[in-house]
Amino acid sequence: MSDDSWIQEVPLAALLRWGRAAMGGAMRRALEAAGYDDLPRNGLYVIGALARGSVPLSQIIAELRVSKQAAGQLVDALVLRGYLCRETDPDDRRRLTVTLTERGAAAAAVQRAAGEALEGELLNRLGPEHLAKTRETLALLARIGFEADDREW
Repeated sequence: MSDDSWIQEVPLAALLRWGRAAMGGAMRRALEAAGYDDLPRNGLYVIGALARGSVPLSQIIAELRVSKQAAGQLVDALVLRGYLCRETDPDDRRRLTVTLTERGAAAAAVQRAAGEALEGELLNRLGPEHLAKTRETLALLARIGFEADDREW
């Protein structure tokens, strides 16, 4: 077994960044292998969140912490590349609705499977109790961040 004592010296922020990079990299590689190699930066987050359903696009965009212009460009790119469909809301013609296309739903499924595979590897290495505690810790960190921003959990 390797000596992981150095981990105690690494700031938590760096470990979180490396973990996010590992998860994002696994998802990107799976998407590229499946032919979805044209997703723009932050596109993974948008299609993944829309695939989970019941989250308004405005909330998803707010969570990205990008300007309205950057958000608009991201949505435009996802529409042009066939991942999203943008339509006028039939109940309120001033509003637009954005939904996943068949291509977007398929890409989201590939992304989800890649994330689940990496989580499965964590489960094998950590065991269910440690993985559950990791999830609790990350959820608490997210909650602290939401509270600091005065946002709902």
